[in-house]
Amino acid sequence: MTPSLIAGLLDSRAFAIFARIVLTFVFWGAGLDKLNHFDAAVAEMAHVGLNPPAVFAILTIATLLVSSVLIIANVAAWLGYGALGVFLVLTIPLAHPFWAASGDEAVMHFRVAVEHVSLIGGLMTGAILSHRTRAAKAPRSLSPGPATP
Repeated sequence: MTPSLIAGLLDSRAFAIFARIVLTFVFWGAGLDKLNHFDAAVAEMAHVGLNPPAVFAILTIATLLVSSVLIIANVAAWLGYGALGVFLVLTIPLAHPFWAASGDEAVMHFRVAVEHVSLIGGLMTGAILSHRTRAAKAPRSLSPGPATP
């Protein structure tokens, strides 16, 4: 049984918004950093072999920021969760190919890849909860039964 204080917190709309802000912090924080240091973002895209790097920097920033807003606002959150999940999946072979590295570099890339996998699980959980919350609040339609002759 969940203690009533905890249950009240978990049922709170404000806590749900706060949780979505915290979950997406790594994304909107990175998006704002890339926006503020655009030249570094372009250099990062070039470093991982994405061409044209400026276009990929813009797409990355847009994905990080727009997806975060969708999730935080819980509007088309499924799209935000999905886009960030795909983004993380793609960053593993592009930016963290631990299988192609050795020594400390391989360990560092492996740890980041594992963190990405766990974060993908968090995004999946958020998408499930968002869907269930919206489905529970949706008005139930009274669909007519089969027509009788």
